Amino acid sequence: MKIHNLATGVLMMLCGSVWAQNQQDYSSNARLSERISALTKAYPNLATAKTLIETEGGNKVWMLTLGTGKTSEKQAIAVVGGVEGTHLLGVEMAIGFAEQLLASKVDSVKKLLDKHTFYVFPNMSPDATAQYFAKLKFERSGNARPTDDDRDGKMNEDGFEDLNGDNKISWIRVVDPTGKYKLNPDDARTLVLADPTKGDTGKYLLFREGIDNDKDGSFNEDGEGGIHFNKNFSYNYKNFGPGAGEYAVSEKENRALLDEMFELFNVYAVVTFGPMNNLSTPVTFNPSALSKRIITGWYDADVKANALVSERYNKITGYKDAPRTQAENGDFSQWAYFHYGRLSLSTPGWWVPKVKPDAEKNEKAFTNDNLGAAYLRWAASNNIQGTFVEWKKVNHPDFPGQEVEVGGIDPFVMNNPPYSMVNDIVSKHTNFMVELANMAPKIDLVALKTEKVGEGLTRVTVKVMNAGTLPTLSKVGERSYFLKKVAVKATVSNNQTIISGKKAETLDGIPGKGYVELSWLVRGSGKFAIQAGSPSSGSKSIEVNL
Repeated sequence: MKIHNLATGVLMMLCGSVWAQNQQDYSSNARLSERISALTKAYPNLATAKTLIETEGGNKVWMLTLGTGKTSEKQAIAVVGGVEGTHLLGVEMAIGFAEQLLASKVDSVKKLLDKHTFYVFPNMSPDATAQYFAKLKFERSGNARPTDDDRDGKMNEDGFEDLNGDNKISWIRVVDPTGKYKLNPDDARTLVLADPTKGDTGKYLLFREGIDNDKDGSFNEDGEGGIHFNKNFSYNYKNFGPGAGEYAVSEKENRALLDEMFELFNVYAVVTFGPMNNLSTPVTFNPSALSKRIITGWYDADVKANALVSERYNKITGYKDAPRTQAENGDFSQWAYFHYGRLSLSTPGWWVPKVKPDAEKNEKAFTNDNLGAAYLRWAASNNIQGTFVEWKKVNHPDFPGQEVEVGGIDPFVMNNPPYSMVNDIVSKHTNFMVELANMAPKIDLVALKTEKVGEGLTRVTVKVMNAGTLPTLSKVGERSYFLKKVAVKATVSNNQTIISGKKAETLDGIPGKGYVELSWLVRGSGKFAIQAGSPSSGSKSIEVNL
């Protein structure tokens, strides 16, 4: 399938799609529910929806199933958004993908939905993303469960305060000789860590806007926003960390998703629209990480599969200069690979683009990698206004007699682009998702041969081939007894007997375009049937008269 044909079909349908109903900002939980309802009404034969759970905050966690007929019997990709509460773009990418895919009139997409299933979980952190729409706007990752993050026996007693009355939480900087920050030489509106090895001296303390309510020396360390969805998974889980929960998968959101996904044996890949990024820059092979009792690195075969997908992703999206990302403890995308055993692919979908200095404005190349300065230059070059609060002096009760200023870059803007850009981002990732589906493993039975060997015996040989690009099973998945391997079954007629070869066996992962040759020695005549397949790689059967 040609990617540009899909893009044309999608873009032609945008003006009449559910997605493009004059929406001007990111989707609240109510708006997301409306969009899901509109989809299932507009495409009753292609989309179904259900609520997995209601969160502690009373918000719904949705699951959309896209496809035709018996969707559980077709190969599938799971698409998960809202894994990080501050990343509203991930929600838009997930629901927008569903809308644009269904709205497309490209014949190949309709054929794709006849043989492929997409499970879409648009927002796994609805309690957290709701803070974007609250009267007081601040970046929040946790759900509505009250927590005691600082372990002082009190719940949510030290949250944010809006010191300058602008209904959003930005930053406070305090002139202090013990400070570790200095003014950024590239842009004095931002701060950077001072480097003592280079003779730097810190001048400022830097905190999120607020006061020390419990007088423990820390600021805003125990406020609203309990357990983080993206810190509560079982792989590399770290107990007792802020936002991690008392134990892995302690939260309803996490448990509901896992309960659902462990029933989806047809899923061969998980795509996360979240902070981790192994699509722009694929993972690298680290043999030492595989020598541990609990592995911490990807198998070589899976690294190669990731690289193939990454190549397609970069070609389709045209993105450049992706920042390096580091997974949190208890991260979902890591769980999807190491504990779920599927090919796990993740992208934030957008990051602050690099901008060349404007000579007419006497701008110079940056001397450091400060994201704040990079954002401000990019915003100015695109005439984006109102996302920076000028520093203003305030009287702060925790710093009497000291110079304290409130200001800085607004919450959310450095990992969520202006909403006017979302349409194009969703279109690119819809094209990528279709291409990923076209790379799916595909079982075929080829090169069937029969050979009479005397005394009523026939040797039957066939190649079980993976005609797809991706492997039938990830290498890490081969270690799991839970995943379904390709099962091969030979069926004989009543007057036939298999002398050698197995009536039934399972195969380890078959790489893309690879095959496994099997043979049977059969006594007798009649129909001899071979069937091979798995829920995540499709199936094929063949029959021969002996």
